[in-house]
Amino acid sequence: MDRRDQTTHFGFRDVPLGEKQTLVNEVFHSVASRYDLMNDLMSMGLHRAWKDIMVTTLNPPKNDAAFHLLDVAGGTGDIAFRAAKASGKGFRATVCDINTDMLEVGRSRAAAQHLDDRESFVEGNAEALAFPDRSFDAYTIAFGIRNVPQIDLALKEAYRVLRPGSRFLCLEFSTVDVPGLDRLYDFFSFQVIPPLGRAVTGDAESYQYLVESIRKFPKPNAFADMIRAAGFARVKWQSLSGGIVALHSGWRL
Repeated sequence: MDRRDQTTHFGFRDVPLGEKQTLVNEVFHSVASRYDLMNDLMSMGLHRAWKDIMVTTLNPPKNDAAFHLLDVAGGTGDIAFRAAKASGKGFRATVCDINTDMLEVGRSRAAAQHLDDRESFVEGNAEALAFPDRSFDAYTIAFGIRNVPQIDLALKEAYRVLRPGSRFLCLEFSTVDVPGLDRLYDFFSFQVIPPLGRAVTGDAESYQYLVESIRKFPKPNAFADMIRAAGFARVKWQSLSGGIVALHSGWRL
């Protein structure tokens, strides 16, 4: 089937596969300057704890050993900065994002934190990474993979660019599994977040998409199967905050 004839989800809408990336780019172009503030407001600050757990799980070396992290869809630098501060002198990070506006925010933040000598910011597509095979010691992606039009291609690319013995970590919104919390979460997601997005960024539609995209993302077991299908071993996931998010892990062995 021609790629132009295939469809995928953009929130609750079905759109041609070739159009999703453009629509996602428009979302993040619109919200880039207030993205981190909105993350704080939407998660009531919990996103910071979730990202800290991700970096603790990554456990980069604290000595001078060379360690090169690829952080995909991490334009504002949150994961890469945390990892750098938890690492030794041999740590380097490449932040890859398809959105130039998000990357500009990340570069500015890196300079402000005096991390620009350890962090590089590269425009790129998760489905077709412009990096050699087996060139990174870890791959992270936080709250970004659900926005990739062809998730299976992104997972295969993650496997390709990792060295044997390296780890894949993905932090993504998941399925709330606590009775009562699920109804409260739905109310907050659909009745509070879009109006909040309008008030803070002037854009409710982008945040309507973001909450819809969470509901369309595969359940944790199904996503774990996709990670295995890409070639990763020792695949597992852990639920955080009652299932609001899940941290997925796999190894290239």
